[in-house]
Amino acid sequence: QVQLVESGGGLVQPGGSLRLSCAASGRSFSSYTMGWYRQAPGKQRELVATIGAGGTTNYADSVKGRFTISRDNAKNTVVYLQMNSLKPEDTAVYYCNAVVTLISTHYNYWGQGTQVTVSS
Repeated sequence: QVQLVESGGGLVQPGGSLRLSCAASGRSFSSYTMGWYRQAPGKQRELVATIGAGGTTNYADSVKGRFTISRDNAKNTVVYLQMNSLKPEDTAVYYCNAVVTLISTHYNYWGQGTQVTVSS
């Protein structure tokens, strides 16, 4: 059974830091592009950052220079999102995502989400 399980969310003051983790299991995710998305109340889900199988990263403009995505494929794939200099507008549910296209079949998996609240 494929699972993406996020952890590390919580309440943090503006300017603080959090590190989110996403543990992927159930199949090999080493060839997948892994990503973090977020959805704030009343807003659409948006891209935060992605990291390809080879380590290429991509960030939303709003988080560039503050957030860092990384991955560890040593055993099961774990994806991290280090979030620094957090702002109230970063408050959202953060979702882990895994996508790959293999032999013309597109695979797309989501985690259940973890809440991040930035507030004083």
